[in-house]
Amino acid sequence: MSCKPYIRETSKTTWYLEHPRYKRYMAREVTCIFILIFTFELVCALGAVANGPEAYAAFLAKLHSPLSILFNLVALVVTVYHSVTWFNVTPQAMPVQIGEEFVPGQYIVGAHYGVWAVVSLVVLILGVW
Repeated sequence: MSCKPYIRETSKTTWYLEHPRYKRYMAREVTCIFILIFTFELVCALGAVANGPEAYAAFLAKLHSPLSILFNLVALVVTVYHSVTWFNVTPQAMPVQIGEEFVPGQYIVGAHYGVWAVVSLVVLILGVW
């Protein structure tokens, strides 16, 4: 009998292609790149606002390009995907215990979606107002 434990061989570069769950995980992680670029765009917008109306008008003119519109649409889609997938795994990442019992996962997920809807509604109202 050998003393060496069995170690399964896995690729160091394509390990995530072996299981659909790993693919979804990596897809969620890749969405962070788009969120980072969109966040940088928002910081640039704040800088343009700070530099005056002319700078902000020039910034808005740049946002009207087809490439910018396409990027913002893609960023919206991947951000929604990131949020939905994260909300769905929240009960495993953040179990809530009250006394000896754990709160059922659907309540945690529902609370996240509820807060997301309320915050979105508030932002929409403030944006229109």
